[in-house]
Amino acid sequence: MINIDSRSSKPIYEQIIDGIKENIMKGILQSGDKLPSVRELSGILTTNPNTVSKAYKELERQKAIETIRGKGTYVASNYKPKIDEDKLDELEKQIKNVAIEAHYMGMGKEEVIRLLEKIYKDLKE
Repeated sequence: MINIDSRSSKPIYEQIIDGIKENIMKGILQSGDKLPSVRELSGILTTNPNTVSKAYKELERQKAIETIRGKGTYVASNYKPKIDEDKLDELEKQIKNVAIEAHYMGMGKEEVIRLLEKIYKDLKE
């Protein structure tokens, strides 16, 4: 379900957020699907329950998931992506760094676009 790289510089809670979002994008998790409880997921990932709780809280803030008291946590049924200006700025910086790296690897604009299209296609399959 979610792969955690303990050697990564990215915090574990962000890896959990990214993993859940990727599973939603790939269609592995559908609108209305029940997610494991905080304790269940922390056991599966062998991580601290507070880390999973932090990830769930951020996903709720982004309205990607919803928690129903006494019933559990579910993929949001009415999720509508919206642009977060801070995240957009960060994404732009990341894409700029990718473009610079691609240039120094000898890749042209078209090759980068093809690579991005391949990644989108792989995520949708």
